[in-house]
Parts: sequence; C-alpha cells; structure tokens
Amino acid sequence: MDYFEYKDNELFCEEVNLKDIAENYGTPTYVYSKKTLERHARAYIDSFSSQNHLVCFSVKSLSNIAILKVLKDVGCGFDIVSGGELHRALAIKADPAKIIFSGVGKTSEEIEYAIKNKILSFNIESASELYRIEKIAKRLSIPASVSIRFNPEVDSGGHDYITTGRKGDKFGVSSLDEVMSLADHISKSDDISMIGLACHIGSQILNLESYEAAAKKTIELADKINSLGANLEFLDMGGGLGVPYNGENPPNPKDLIACLETVMSERAEKIVLEPGRTISANAGILLTTVQYAKDDFLIVDAAMNDLLRPSLYGAKHDVWNIKKDIGSPKNWNIVGPVCESSDFIRKDISLSAEENDVLAVKTAGAYGFVMSSNYNSRTRGAEILIDKDVSHVIKTRESYSNLLDLEHIPND
Repeated sequence: MDYFEYKDNELFCEEVNLKDIAENYGTPTYVYSKKTLERHARAYIDSFSSQNHLVCFSVKSLSNIAILKVLKDVGCGFDIVSGGELHRALAIKADPAKIIFSGVGKTSEEIEYAIKNKILSFNIESASELYRIEKIAKRLSIPASVSIRFNPEVDSGGHDYITTGRKGDKFGVSSLDEVMSLADHISKSDDISMIGLACHIGSQILNLESYEAAAKKTIELADKINSLGANLEFLDMGGGLGVPYNGENPPNPKDLIACLETVMSERAEKIVLEPGRTISANAGILLTTVQYAKDDFLIVDAAMNDLLRPSLYGAKHDVWNIKKDIGSPKNWNIVGPVCESSDFIRKDISLSAEENDVLAVKTAGAYGFVMSSNYNSRTRGAEILIDKDVSHVIKTRESYSNLLDLEHIPND
C-alpha cells in the first residue's frame, strides 16, 4: 500500500497535489511519501513475534539522509555497502551497533572507517577480505566483529543481474569447506570475532520457497560453525523481497517473517533482515513532463540518467498521468532525450497523454535517484519528501554550474 491516489481526478501524494509539486519544483523530480516509508518499515518491525530481531534498511536502494532519518526514527538499522553510505548513516546519528557492512570490494580505508566507528559487523565475502580486516583491526587495536556471507545455492528467479545467492555469483563465499576454514581461523584470532552468518539470495523475489530453502541451509551451517565454539549472535537472511511494479503479487513482509520464524523457531540467534526495495520502492515516484508527442512516442524530460532501471534491467514501471480521465488512451513508448536507443522509461503502455502533461512513474523510490547520473551533462532533478500536507526539498535540483563544481582546467 502507498499514499499516492487520485482525488477529484488529480493525483496526490498524501495531502499534496502533485500538480503543485511539478509547478513549484519543476520536472524531473522524485517525490517520496513519508507515511508510506514509515508504514513499510513498520510492516517488517511489527511482524516479528519477539524482540530478537534487527531490520537493517538497505541504504543502496535510497540513500538520501532525510529518508534515512525517517527510517532510523521508526527503528531501522542500516545495511551499507560503501564508506559513503556509512558516512550518510553516521550523519543522521544512526547507532553504529545497528549497522552491517556488506559488499565484495571493501577498501582498507572503508574498513578502517567502519572499525573506528564500531559498527555491528562486516559481512565477509572472501578470505582475502577477512585477512585484511583482521590486519587492520590488529593495527588499530580495536577488535572487529564479522559474519561470513555464504552462498546457499538457491536460485530465487528474476533477472540475472540481481540474482546473488548462486555458485558463480560474485557475492559471498561459495565453498562450504572454505566457510568452515574461515570460521576456524576466526575462532583462533585475537583481533576478530565471528558473531553472525549471512546470506542474500537475490532481489525482486516473488516466492517464499526460496527463503525457506535458504533459511534451512543457514541453520544447518550455523550449527556446524557453533560446534567450533563460535556462539553466533545473529543469522542474517538478507533482503530481496519483491514489489508489484507491474501486476506482480509478491509475498508481504509479514508472510516472509512468519516463514523464517517457523524455520528458525528453536534458534537462539537474532534474525536480521536487510530490506530495501520493499520499503522504498512504492514510497517514491518520478514526475516527468511530456515535451513532444511524435508517432507512437511520448518524449519526456526524464531519461535513463534519471531512472536507469528500464534501460538496465528492462524493468516495467507503471506510469500514470497526474490528470485522470483526460481522453482516450493510446499505446505509447515513453522515451527520454538522451542520445541512446536504450533510453526509455516504458515501452508499449496504454495511456491518455498529450504534450505538456505531467506523468508519474510509479514505484520509483528504490534504485531510482541513487542510480542517476549526469550523462549527456544533464542536471539531476530535485528530491521532495511529503509529510501530510507539507512538501520538503530534501535535495536541491542541480544547476548547470553544479556540473562544473569539481572540474578544473590545468594552468587556467
């Protein structure tokens, strides 16, 4: 459920008319509903039957600090994949003890930054990474806590670019023998301790069977690791639950958590989840204005640099006109101004629209603005957070001069 709906044939976000947002802030512009963000986060937090859990929002899906502050206030921790994301979390005074650092390419600088700030855990994705963390922790004389991310070899379906839990994927440790070897190494170290076991099977997952299979493999491996004397504190089942972009019917967070709690009902370890898309996707839309109508093309002012998912994954976002019932629909290809044939927002969609109409690209909160760029030297749009009847600018629209802010001509 979200809080974008028509009132008297005009599209609103909560109590704000999106026509006013387009007129006051221009387009392209991302608009987020605070109420939706809070509702989706609580759908996870409130579904657990005990307090023995931690929900870490996946910052990579939507990283604006105003959004992170909303989710921190609801009770979320954070799953990060870079030093920059850690900086964002610390900027809003997130509790480091509720931050987990994932990702396959952590640099020495990022690792040191995280250790000094005493985050909850690193999700280890290779032996080399483990040894690097151990070395840095020893140099700093600050013990580091880690969890090993293993690949349960569960194929969750979905696009190959967002499947992460199979042997051959770049993420995690695929060999269970290597997992046990690393766990044994950690058990003998004075500088690192193993407090968790983690897996992540993919993204945009539309079934619970994949999670159930992964959970069973996780507890089986956890028992073997605990036999080494590890005493694991948490089992991290990652994120990846799907959202209805275009008619899909994914399980809801309550059903996912019930599934995991059934499998793990006799476990002492805390259950950790890392949802991103299911919290942020339906909480955001992208407003864009039709510049030209040509043949079966609607040429809009948003492009692949603003919303990359359709071009990268072939993702199909629903698109609404912010004015309802304005005429007979027609099949359109909605494309942007970027000089690439792959620059499209949505192909073959039935829509009533004409030049100068403002369109709302739905379910754009996740992996929307965070994947945007300045390709073709295009400025990026504003980000607006709606709280009931108030609109807050949480990121200012870029100007042409901003494009040059970090560039320098030698000897000029």
